[in-house]
Amino acid sequence: MSAETPAAPGQFDRRRLQFRSWRGTRPFWAGLYILIAGFPIMYFPYAHLQLGHLTIAMATTAGAGSLIIGVLLVVLGISVWFQKHIRTFAGVAAILLALVSLPVSNFGGFIMGFLFALIGGAMAVAWSPGVPPQPEVAWAPGTPQPEGDVPQTEGYTPGADDRLRGSDGMGVANDLSGTSPLDGANGRHSAG
Repeated sequence: MSAETPAAPGQFDRRRLQFRSWRGTRPFWAGLYILIAGFPIMYFPYAHLQLGHLTIAMATTAGAGSLIIGVLLVVLGISVWFQKHIRTFAGVAAILLALVSLPVSNFGGFIMGFLFALIGGAMAVAWSPGVPPQPEVAWAPGTPQPEGDVPQTEGYTPGADDRLRGSDGMGVANDLSGTSPLDGANGRHSAG
């Protein structure tokens, strides 16, 4: 194969679309935020800042605690990607680890790791799987539609009082309190 030989046609597009469909079935961005949150929390307690000939160590007494929190966040971020059914547990655990990282590891990795873990955990808890779209059936003109598709009601006109109508949409009020404007009660109970 030479340098002028193109790659397989459509290989990049096919891989990109496969990744997009994989990403769409799980809380991908929540996992990425949680994963990113672990790195500053792990790094800053062991980092040394050089200012000329002066070395500033940002090590804390809980350096091992920072390392554990950071590794747990990285593991939670990866597990959210591959085990999407534990998203609620992983999200709550990421939020709790973010809160614990504030006093343990340099204010949660100088607030960067704290914010990423907090936002990623909230996104993981809030994520819910989508419903796959139903294929639409196109009916040819002149072909009768099957019964039970959409009920046809005669004399029904949608209006402002739709919320007061019954679930069948036929104009029968579902309100049994006697205070419905359809009953002529003007919204007030009658005493006796």
